[in-house]
Amino acid sequence: MCRTTGCLLRAVVLGSGTSQGVPMIGCRCAVCRSTDPRDQRTRASLYVDDGVLPFLIDTATDLRTQCLREGIADVGAVLYTHHHADHVLGLDDLRRFCELRRERLPIFGPASTLDVLARMFPYAFEPAADASGYVRLRPQAVDAPFPLGSLTVTPLPVPHGRITTFGYLLERDGRKLLAYLSDCQAVPENILWTIRSVEVLIIDGLRDEPHPTHLTTQEAVKVARQVEARRTYLTHLTHHKSHRHREAELPEDVAPAFDGLSITLC
Repeated sequence: MCRTTGCLLRAVVLGSGTSQGVPMIGCRCAVCRSTDPRDQRTRASLYVDDGVLPFLIDTATDLRTQCLREGIADVGAVLYTHHHADHVLGLDDLRRFCELRRERLPIFGPASTLDVLARMFPYAFEPAADASGYVRLRPQAVDAPFPLGSLTVTPLPVPHGRITTFGYLLERDGRKLLAYLSDCQAVPENILWTIRSVEVLIIDGLRDEPHPTHLTTQEAVKVARQVEARRTYLTHLTHHKSHRHREAELPEDVAPAFDGLSITLC
């Protein structure tokens, strides 16, 4: 059970923004000037606590700020969706968690992503035994369900432009608790079947207008309907529309995510 809530799982949306974040540098649009804190979006990532092993999905560019904002003092693993900059550039901030745990931190993801990370951050993959003060990682490529803490994690390959990214389904005792699909332009039929009847779906819903590598708002809502998700949150959001306006236009069981959104499943 989650140590904070006593429930099976607690997830916190650390970042709900697109690759440039919101507000965008140099933009004076109404959303980028908004005083609504829900319109302040850092790069997309998620924190999960099942009471056994707290972990991240992606190490966003803003990871240090996100962890300080949410009071996160322990991370025991990371699941990576893909190697794009906004999802991996916070990797070096894992050094503090390695130091606190005094051990190498396991990271999971597509083999291609782990290969890119090893080239980007070679020092984090060196065989030195001492993790104190440094990032020391234990990479594990995955392409099938695997145990993590009290959960079973199933990778969900989805198309994202010229690459395939991973979403993840988190289950416990056969109960489909949460599916996370942050970067995708479509959801294949086999993945729709895998996540059918999931309790919480967090899915890419970039903007209303079409995009070559991301789902639109309408496409994300369609996926939610196809899988009959109990509750859906849209993430990886741009500055094209305010949180308030998105919220007003979405169905009752679908909402825009926002930084700091806490989701508990009991």
